[in-house]
Amino acid sequence: MTTTPAVTSEVAILSRVLEPDEVPLSPEAARSILALKFRPRDRARMRELSAKAREGTLTPDEKTEIDSYEKVGHLLSLLKARAKVALQKST
Repeated sequence: MTTTPAVTSEVAILSRVLEPDEVPLSPEAARSILALKFRPRDRARMRELSAKAREGTLTPDEKTEIDSYEKVGHLLSLLKARAKVALQKST
């Protein structure tokens, strides 16, 4: 069986780990997850890298860096989605 990157990426794997019904998430934990966010310095760096990407001037190291920010952003989105589901179930 051949696997595709979409099935084996870190985000895809974590999304399967975070299946909403597998492990209950307390309302307190869910609210803590929803409070997670990128710091201003990181948001500024992401804007800088995004501008360079639009211009086509990213270095290989910057490409790796922007890819890392993107992965973390996806993981954070998955965690927050899981937290929202947990809070909806607790009401």
